Amino acid sequence: MIISVASGKGGTGKTTIAVNLALSLNENVQFLDCDVEEPNAHIFLKPKITRRLSFGTPVPEVDEKRCNHCGKCQEVCAHNAIVLIKDKVLIFPEICHGCGGCALLCPKHAIEEVIKEVGIIQFGNAGAIEFVNGKVNVGQDTPAPLIRQVKKHINRTKTVIIDAPPGTSCPVVESIKGSDYCILVTEPTPFGLNDLVLAIEVMRKLKIPFGVVINRSDIGDGKVEEYCQAEDIPILMKIPFNRDIAVNYSKGIPIVDAFPAFKTHYREILNKIKNHIEKDFQNENKICNILK
Repeated sequence: MIISVASGKGGTGKTTIAVNLALSLNENVQFLDCDVEEPNAHIFLKPKITRRLSFGTPVPEVDEKRCNHCGKCQEVCAHNAIVLIKDKVLIFPEICHGCGGCALLCPKHAIEEVIKEVGIIQFGNAGAIEFVNGKVNVGQDTPAPLIRQVKKHINRTKTVIIDAPPGTSCPVVESIKGSDYCILVTEPTPFGLNDLVLAIEVMRKLKIPFGVVINRSDIGDGKVEEYCQAEDIPILMKIPFNRDIAVNYSKGIPIVDAFPAFKTHYREILNKIKNHIEKDFQNENKICNILK
């Protein structure tokens, strides 16, 4: 099973939920940190890194001796990474998406693709947990290619926990697509509700089953719970605002290490997810039987 953990906004406790869920399951678990622009799950899991891989994407390189400055490369580049100025071809690799169109359509075959490193992928183990994360180089326009590469190492024989980036943009979609279930972490504030609604729209577009965890549940207002009840969205867990939890978090100590009793609550999340998926599966079968 692949469970992604996402949030409509940053700072809701997404990584906290992902890390503690992985630690609570303990056996046969793989953790993927796909928040490649700012990975921080390693601070809490403290994995022993055993291998690092460099990852690069193809970017164009122009042979000026062959180039006749026809401008075809500039014309086909959807991301404006190639510009022709006064018989000079300028390439901006930071915004190149590596589609290869310029090299393919150059009439003089003056463009060759070279590999430019965009980040690294790290592998290791945090106790019994298999750990994989990516870290994109500063200045890259999009982390999506590195996220795709990290996800190629998903081990489907394990329960996979994916820590997605915050927000609802392309990197989030790239991280969560293909998941069997997505946990949306929010907080009971107007901002939390606004961004939760946006995240839910993404889940429904991608047809990914989802539930909500409300962090710092005893602050703010009750609008998030009211919304979830009205939309028949399962609330998987509520975590109260607790100074001791915050102090341990600031030291890089997971909740379940500081308060082992919380493991039971996180294991209950997995049981609720399994029941939710099973219920959806049964409903789909009923619909199929009716249509027959």
